[in-house]
Amino acid sequence: MPARSRIRRLLRGPEADPRWARPVLFGLLALTALLYLWDLGREGWANDFYAAAVQAGTKSWKAFFFGSFDSSSFITVDKTPASLWVMELSARIFGFSKWSMLVPQAVEGVGSVLLLHAAVRRWFGHGAGLIAGLVLALTPVAALMFRFNNPDALLVLLMTAAAYAIVRAIEDGRTKWLVFCGVLLGFAFLAKMLQAFLVLPGIAIAYLWAGPPRLGRRVWQTVLLGFGVIAGAGWWVLIAQLTPAAGRPYFGGSTDNNILQLAIGYNGLGRLDGNEAGSVGGGTGGVGWGGATGVIRLFQSEFGGQISWLLPTALISLAAMVWMSRRAVRTDRIRAAALLWGGWVLVTGAVFSYMSGIIHPYYMIALAPGIGALVGIGAMEFWRARFRPRNIVARVVAAGAVAITAVWSYVLLDRTPGWLPWLRWVVLVAGVAGALTVLAGPRLARLARSRRWRLAVVLLPAGLAMVAGFAGPTAYTLDTVNSTHTGSIPSAGPQTDAFGGPGGGPGGRFGGRPGGGFAGGTTGQFPRGGFGGTAGTGTGGTAGTRPGGAPGGGGQGSAGFPGRGGAGGAGGLSGDTQVSSALVKLLEEDAAKYKWVGATEGSQEAAPLELATGGDAVMAIGGFNGTDPWPTLAEFEKLVAGHEVHYYVGQGSESFGGGQGSSAIAQWVAAHFTKQTVGGQIVYDLTKPLS
Repeated sequence: MPARSRIRRLLRGPEADPRWARPVLFGLLALTALLYLWDLGREGWANDFYAAAVQAGTKSWKAFFFGSFDSSSFITVDKTPASLWVMELSARIFGFSKWSMLVPQAVEGVGSVLLLHAAVRRWFGHGAGLIAGLVLALTPVAALMFRFNNPDALLVLLMTAAAYAIVRAIEDGRTKWLVFCGVLLGFAFLAKMLQAFLVLPGIAIAYLWAGPPRLGRRVWQTVLLGFGVIAGAGWWVLIAQLTPAAGRPYFGGSTDNNILQLAIGYNGLGRLDGNEAGSVGGGTGGVGWGGATGVIRLFQSEFGGQISWLLPTALISLAAMVWMSRRAVRTDRIRAAALLWGGWVLVTGAVFSYMSGIIHPYYMIALAPGIGALVGIGAMEFWRARFRPRNIVARVVAAGAVAITAVWSYVLLDRTPGWLPWLRWVVLVAGVAGALTVLAGPRLARLARSRRWRLAVVLLPAGLAMVAGFAGPTAYTLDTVNSTHTGSIPSAGPQTDAFGGPGGGPGGRFGGRPGGGFAGGTTGQFPRGGFGGTAGTGTGGTAGTRPGGAPGGGGQGSAGFPGRGGAGGAGGLSGDTQVSSALVKLLEEDAAKYKWVGATEGSQEAAPLELATGGDAVMAIGGFNGTDPWPTLAEFEKLVAGHEVHYYVGQGSESFGGGQGSSAIAQWVAAHFTKQTVGGQIVYDLTKPLS
């Protein structure tokens, strides 16, 4: 085939496709890329905990493989390393920089939109696929996380790819697609552990019910899907477990240096029941991280603006799909889609709604593909029924969905009354008008017989419904893209009354900017008080700033953490903290002579030091929270005696986690080594013991 013909086929797609389908898809992907790449450098190092680990992986293949926090592989991040691998490969090819680290995350976002479109289009057409992709692209929390360096971007890409694979399997019943689906979910486990398996029930049930082969073969194929999961994740877990502890880093976040304990405990069941040994504190079955548990949790202030704009529409679509397919044959595609995408949303949503452990706003991105698929499928099915005179039930349901979406968007926008106050009224009016035009479908159909009115009759209800459904999340997404987000706990959109969007500034340790708090935080909303308060009081702290000057209020509670920036949009833990030039100069002196140029309590404090020194290894005592039981005092004494650690950067009373082991080390250092103040920070030279 001539090159010109191949290009024309690529641009137009298959002959059976509408001429507009492929150009509109390219436009959607271009829009997504523009959103996720726009002024990406403003995010800085984003979460400098992961940024430091990416930098370490560019300097050591051992650190790369295990997901080490430091290039000397003392301890790992508290996750499996797959998401780091993508960023590290990019940084190895293009050089380590903010762009080389974050661009792969944006590309993963574009890939997720493409895969979701492809999965929905195969059964329900281009219109449904395009709407599904647009919902994902314009979900505020998606715009946040596909511009950030947390593991969720790769997680969503792999889960969406797995859903596409199971769609292909349900079409032809071929075993290879099920095994491929399992392998993808296994790799998703290597991105963010057990969260990857929340979509597995929907995937398995959809194939067991709707797959083409006989039941016995379907069961056997689903078992093979499970083996694919084990293969996709197990190869790395096996190597990590069989490597002697002396030959690898300590598994950060675990209590016994065991990767399975980390996956099942701190990052697994502990997130469900709140029993997370070594964490900063989860919930207690009521109000904790993310507010009160319960069926309406995802609609409350902590998560509502992140993900729930079209969640009511998705649930209405799911109910309609189940009703429409109630008498259909076993292999009916509408029922299969309801099982697949409905299972995705219901299982993930239920877990997020009732988990009592640590949960953050950005976790909600895992719901976005399922919501997008249900909205896209439902929208097109309702659209096809809009002008059928006898299908009044479909018109009423469709009109109700448009109205409910508009009302819910109004409620969400009303939570930020000073931000674009006119928008909520535009959405509400468009929703009411859109619902009325949907109800008036047959009357409009008669007008459509006139060429003069045909285009207006077709576009009016669609345009009004789009405004009602997309204006709110689009505005939140644009605000997210045009705001700076740093730290471990970012959130999308403008500041809300109860939780906070881009409010707190990056944390103020090591000479950085003063830390804000959880903007607008309420008393007791977080287990140990608000971030940004004075250590031990949690009563506020100095207000941080986001670009543009909006202040970040201090959180309130009974035992606040030190000034580390607000969680909302810009801030939270690991908030792109600045380090004084004097401290950097000191750490870099004779750096080549030491395995670790310094040690400090917790990865939160060590990350800025590693980034500021260009990747020199800094020992994070106690891991992410400073609470991991590594190193022991005896082990640390041994390393110091062997002249492997040069400096200890003290934390005093402002430590974040403060495990017993790290406190014992701090006391031992203070009692045995010379203290100096550098750039306002207490530093101990571990090569100069007290006389």
